[in-house]
Amino acid sequence: MTETIESAAQDDDRRPPREAPGRPRRPRVHRAWIVAAVTFVTIIGGAAFNSLPGLLIDPLHTEFGWSRGEIGLAVSIDMALYGLTAPFAAALMDRFGIRRVVATALTLVAAGALASVWMTASWQLMIYWGLLVGLGTGSMALAFAATVTNRWFVARRGLVTGILTAAGASGQLVFLPLCAWIVDEHGWRPASVTVALAALVVVPFVWLLMRDHPADVGLAPYGGAYVAKPAPARGAARRTVTVLVKAARTGPFWLLAGTFAICGASTNGLIRTHFVPSAHDHGMPITAAASLLAVIGVFDVIGTIFSGWLTDRFDARRLLAVYYALRGISLLFLPMLMAPDVRPPMVFFIVFYGLDWVATVPPTLALCREQYGEDSAIVFGWVLASHQVGAAVVAFLGGVARDVFGSYDVVWYASGALCAVAALMSLVIRRARAASEAAGG
Repeated sequence: MTETIESAAQDDDRRPPREAPGRPRRPRVHRAWIVAAVTFVTIIGGAAFNSLPGLLIDPLHTEFGWSRGEIGLAVSIDMALYGLTAPFAAALMDRFGIRRVVATALTLVAAGALASVWMTASWQLMIYWGLLVGLGTGSMALAFAATVTNRWFVARRGLVTGILTAAGASGQLVFLPLCAWIVDEHGWRPASVTVALAALVVVPFVWLLMRDHPADVGLAPYGGAYVAKPAPARGAARRTVTVLVKAARTGPFWLLAGTFAICGASTNGLIRTHFVPSAHDHGMPITAAASLLAVIGVFDVIGTIFSGWLTDRFDARRLLAVYYALRGISLLFLPMLMAPDVRPPMVFFIVFYGLDWVATVPPTLALCREQYGEDSAIVFGWVLASHQVGAAVVAFLGGVARDVFGSYDVVWYASGALCAVAALMSLVIRRARAASEAAGG
């Protein structure tokens, strides 16, 4: 009898439900949406730390006398490890399960943020912020969202990708104003403790509500047919490297990696790390500058979800070209908009940049899925690694440029030019794929 009930439940997920005579069935929420909601909250908790670096550059410089280049180096280590950990995290999730990997990652983020409260030397900053937090946040990078989306959804993948990508921006929206107020009123240490607690609070939700695969609860993926849970994949590190070697032989991989490196340079490396200190250089209070970044988070959510909707309907390559071109143009105008107070042109920039912030993710992930199939989550992890390496380079060089030139203007202009290059690279991806197929790749 039990087997019959379970079989009927599985069949129910394979086809549209039929109403019983005389008793209409109540619609129910597919478990995939619950898993997606837990993933959303997890990414918010893990992204809390991303609110800190831009707020703490000036306080750390003032208290310890560390140069902005040194502080930028710690941030760049965090961003580089974030990216380099992501593809291995995707493979580890295949081997050990999503719950174990993500719970461990949240604990690492909390440990790094909490330990920084007692640091006295810049090398400790690089260990706590760079190593521990980098490994933790990298294990919950966008490859995590890609893994959840690929396993739990067949329909609405673009939309779900946009929603989960927007979670990082939602974390910024929640924690930036809060941390800015804490830093301004109580100092940087309580802000770091707040971030640690935010990461720890999410762990029980992951452990109790997250499931590794639809088959764990006897369901089919949303919009698809029932698939048995595959056996744990052994040799996670070997598989990750093997997928990289295979993908690196194709042109689309390098074009996607190159464009995404520029994406990271112009968002996490530039705006997230250096916008607040740059605005502060022009006399704007830290709390006001942080609030502007939070507004970016609001429109980032809107822009990313809308981009996911567009990705389900239009050519992803053309979408990327438009996104990068518009981003580059906006960066060229930014130095002219800096002022001691918030003015309408700056608000327009913030809204515009927010809509474009990570709108690039859904089409990039769609292209990875189109090109690399079952390996797409790991390939996207490597593409994300290039995103974070680009961010790491600019996080470091931006601090150095400020130390050398006394302003960030040269960094804004250079990043705008790079975005124009990314727009052109996006349009070539189709041609590169065609060439690869012609060569038998």
